[in-house]
Order: sequence, then structure tokens, then C-alpha cells
Amino acid sequence: MAHRIGDIARALGAEAEGDLDLTVTGASEPQAAGPDQLALAMDPRYADGIGKGKARAAIVWPGADWRGMGLEAAIFAPRGRLAMAGLTRLMDPGPAIASGVHPMAVVDPTADIGAGAAIGPFVVIGAGVRIGPGARIASHVSIAEGARIGAEPLILQGARIGARVTIGDRFICQPGAVIGADGFSFVTPEKSGVEEIRETLGSRAEIKDQTWTRIHSLGAVTIGDDVEIGANVCIDRGTIRDTQIGSGTKLDNLVHIGHNVQVGRDCLLCGQVGIAGSARIGDRVVMGGQCGVNDNIFVGNDVIAGGATKIFTNAPAGRVLLGYPAVKMETHVEMQKALRRLPRLAARVAALEKGQPEAGEE
Repeated sequence: MAHRIGDIARALGAEAEGDLDLTVTGASEPQAAGPDQLALAMDPRYADGIGKGKARAAIVWPGADWRGMGLEAAIFAPRGRLAMAGLTRLMDPGPAIASGVHPMAVVDPTADIGAGAAIGPFVVIGAGVRIGPGARIASHVSIAEGARIGAEPLILQGARIGARVTIGDRFICQPGAVIGADGFSFVTPEKSGVEEIRETLGSRAEIKDQTWTRIHSLGAVTIGDDVEIGANVCIDRGTIRDTQIGSGTKLDNLVHIGHNVQVGRDCLLCGQVGIAGSARIGDRVVMGGQCGVNDNIFVGNDVIAGGATKIFTNAPAGRVLLGYPAVKMETHVEMQKALRRLPRLAARVAALEKGQPEAGEE
């Protein structure tokens, strides 16, 4: 699909100069751009790439000498990644799902599907399901009985949405996600070794054979509006109350949310983050890849945790965390500096000990 430079600029809320009627059919890195592609050069570092490519128009930084670069038109982006968000939204055609319900889909007669749905083959929608208007559901998705999904969801191949799950509007779900599986809850008739170790911090009076008894999950999952779920994410249902994901929150691929967890609004949880059962995560929390959060603790609003941070205790609002176990980022940096000095320190100590008499000697 062709887009006029002027139309792109208006969609981005950006200023543009040059031939605003010039059309492009796609976007590209500057050095690889063809004459019908919009070069993405939002930083002076990419200026040389424009000369290596064949682009006639580009998104550039404010004040760029676009004419000197040989361009016929330019769009100015003060914040490059924000411009990328608008441009990719404009140019993304979305998945090719034919409108209507595919004849090879199975929809329970008691399900209520809103107007304008596009439902692909091998989709299974259970009894009593309610889905709002404008739904796009790709092949091999299953939506279990009693689920509620709002307007304009996009649910991609192979996603699984469990019974009684409630999801808000404009939900995006990537392939293979599982929302509403049973929580991982088991108990032993007597106090387990894990419970004993938690109380004693390591010591055990006696090691005995133990058998695990399942605690069933009677709750479900509640998800707010504008939530995005990555590929192969798993969100467990609650034991009694629902597991909750707040509006605007984004979960990257392979994130696991345990039973009873509450995640606030506008959080960003990157790949392989794991949140253990009954933890509470505040609003606008950001966790880098492979972060872990202990069960039954609270992470305050606006906390930022760097990659692979392990949070074992409550984290105050606004704290920036790093490390295993998590500490304030500046503390972690000092600890790492000290750790790198240890070999030299050990060598100095060894040298001093070598030149001194043993204890007790004259």
C-alpha cells in the first residue's frame, strides 16, 4: 500500500518538508532503502547510510540538511522511537484473517460473537463465551467456556484462553500464550521440607517421605484494557480470587505470572520474567529479561529492575534495582567494582602474610 509523505507526517503529528505528494510503499534502513521506501534516519549517525541507499524520502532528526543528503522530502522526528511507533502502526497490515467465521471453526451456539468478527480455521469457542465487536482470531485458538473478551481483540495462532477468563478491550495475544491454566499449588499433610527450611533458614530436624496434594484453582484471570501478551506467556488462574493484569501492561515472550499475582497498570515485563504466586506488582513497573519475583511480596509503583534481577523482599516505590539478590543499582555497581578488586587484594594479603611470622611466633 502506498502512503504519501504528507499523510505519514500528519499521522505522526510531525513536520515535513519537500515533495509531500511523494509516495512510499514501505520503510527501510537508510543504506538498504529503495526509491519507493522511506529511509529511517532519525539520528545523525545514520546520515551516511542515506547516501549509500536510493531513498527519495526519509524520517530525519530536527535540523537535518535533508537536501544536502539528496532527498526530495523529509519528515522530522524529535523522538525517533515514538515516530517508529506511529509509522509501524500505519504500515502494519496485520494478519490475513478472512472476515466472518471460517467453516472449519467450532463455535458453541450459546457463544455471543460481536459484529465484524474474523475467525480463522480450527478455532474452538466454548459455551457462554462473550466476545466484543471487531474480533480477529487466528487459527487453532481455543477459548474456553464462560470467557469474556472485549472489543477489537487480536488473538493469534494457537493461543489458549481458559474458562471464566475476563479480558478488556483492544487485547493483543501472540501465538502460543496460555491464559488461565491452573495455578501450581500443592500441599503436604504434614509440614513440608520447604516450609521447615523457610522457618529455620536452612536446618532440617528430620527428612521424611512426603506426598503432594493438589490445591485446585477456583479463581480465574482478569485482564484490563490495552494489554499485550507475548508468545508462550503463561498466566495462571487464581486459587480463590482472580489473578489480575492491569490495563496497559505489556508482557514479553515467555513471561510467567503465577496464581493470585496482581500486576498493576502500564507495566513492562520483558522476556522470561517470572512472578511467583501471590506477589503484588505496582503500576508502571519495568522488569528486564529474566527478572524473578518471590511469592507473597510487594513491588512498589515505578520500580525499575535490570535484567536477571532477583527480588526476594518488598521493593519500595521508585527504587531502581539490580543484582541477585536485588539491591539498589548504585550499591550493585559498587559491589561489582569491589568484586573485581578481590584478586589483587587477595594477592596483597598473601604477600603480606608471606613476609610476616606466623601467629604466636616471636
